[in-house]
Amino acid sequence: MPDHPDIRINALAVERLTKAAFAPFGEVVEIEGAQEIRINQGYARRFADLCKVDAGADGGRTMLSILRARQWPLPLRIGMLERHPLGSQCFYPLSRHDWLVVVAEGTKTPDLGTLRCFLATGTQGVNYYPNVWHHPLLPLALEQDFVAIDRAGPGSNLEEVWFPKAAERIIQL
Repeated sequence: MPDHPDIRINALAVERLTKAAFAPFGEVVEIEGAQEIRINQGYARRFADLCKVDAGADGGRTMLSILRARQWPLPLRIGMLERHPLGSQCFYPLSRHDWLVVVAEGTKTPDLGTLRCFLATGTQGVNYYPNVWHHPLLPLALEQDFVAIDRAGPGSNLEEVWFPKAAERIIQL
């Protein structure tokens, strides 16, 4: 990686994803600590109600999708965030590859002073609360599939904000 002065100034630290650290932004989705229910004569275990999907605003409904995400170019430059005002958005990896979760606080626009980056394991997902600013999926593998549970229906449920180049943050891996 080239040694540019803005890389040190705008570097974004990577934190481990924990339920406590992520609580202001949403829920960590994982079976660790979840209630286990044995079903199907003991041949299956259910870890139920791992997050609360919120999709009902303005006539919306819950939608399940599979997303195939590609790795972003390195070094990772965070130059935009998005949010969904009408519903939560849940992602869970379908393979055991680590991935990154970038979030920020903010009302009308993201507050870049609150920008945080979490390292999620391949057994952790996230459920962003409605209106939480976040970056699109950031797999660390070249390609990774995710289950996505979010809102379908009428209304505008996507807002994006692009930062000036000087405000971009760099994630050093």
